Amino acid sequence: MASSQTSFRTWAELDKDALRHNLAELRRHLSEQVQVMAVVKANAYGHGVEWVVRALRGEVEWFGVANLEEAKEIASLASGNAILVLGPALPEERAALVEGGFTPVISDFEEARAYAALGGKAGVGVHLAVDSGMGRLGVWETEAVELAKACQTLRGLRITGVGTHLPVADEDDDYTLQQMGRFRSLVNELRSMHLFDGPVHIENSAGAIGFPSDAEDLVRAGLMLYGASPRAEFQEKLLPVLQWKARVTLVRSMATGRTVSYGRTFVIPQASRVATVSVGYADGYSRHLSNRGAEVLIQGIRCPLLGRVTMDQIMVDVTAVPSVVVGEEVVLLGRQGDQEVTAWELARKSETIPWEIFTGIGRRVIRMNAVR
Repeated sequence: MASSQTSFRTWAELDKDALRHNLAELRRHLSEQVQVMAVVKANAYGHGVEWVVRALRGEVEWFGVANLEEAKEIASLASGNAILVLGPALPEERAALVEGGFTPVISDFEEARAYAALGGKAGVGVHLAVDSGMGRLGVWETEAVELAKACQTLRGLRITGVGTHLPVADEDDDYTLQQMGRFRSLVNELRSMHLFDGPVHIENSAGAIGFPSDAEDLVRAGLMLYGASPRAEFQEKLLPVLQWKARVTLVRSMATGRTVSYGRTFVIPQASRVATVSVGYADGYSRHLSNRGAEVLIQGIRCPLLGRVTMDQIMVDVTAVPSVVVGEEVVLLGRQGDQEVTAWELARKSETIPWEIFTGIGRRVIRMNAVR
């Protein structure tokens, strides 16, 4: 983690207090007995997985990752936490996953049998993934009891948790309530038959916010921890964890009729001052923001993006900021003065979602602690 932005062309400032604040708000929203899994896949949603895990390892019970490589990356940092690998492992990854002490998910008997063969006398603890409407992984809900029964015949395997995923908890409350009701009935049936022993988890960030009383034993919190709420009613309680910045590298006067960037898609309507800024789509500043009304902040003033985003640079209109100089700080995502560019704003203007905005921030962007 870097400690100074003096020579950086583009960097992200990370606020540990904001991260912990968001976790505290989640815990206040839930029943006291509900545990929290911090989802840190995809480089902790672009925030820097090492930084996030170090900040939260004493604050949460679980970490959730997408695959074996991510689990291995945080293993030494999260030695006191359970790590759930949320995605299916490739056959050649299963042995390393078991050896690492990570918890895999299973969706079918083939996976269960493969893990059982690796379990030895102690057995491998796995979570049964149930497909109750997401269609991505898991045993279909009506076939889950049959699979759980079959798993009981395997000596080297123990079902130590059951989970499912909510596909529309931020869009369709009626469907989500029906889905959770079906899943709760399934869990009760599995429990009555003593087919598993361990936590039940169903809710992601949107589910935890919208339906706190239905959280079961464990929630998988991702986006909300990083300060963006998937449900608008909770946004005011959260603080942004990340600010993304760059620098002005050039300031020029441009006459009426001049064009800007590839494709000559933007024509200067009147004499303007134009700044070149040291960030581009190779850093994760999406090309889809081109000619979509995107703005950056300079001296607390919104400055429009001009023309197409290029690989390493963007151009912005700084006519309204006459004192701008080379080297000046530019806020791409975050607050400056009374103005703020949020992940939701960038997502709307690039026709995507905040998850993609965060995870798209590239490796050239230096992550550092926020300076207070």
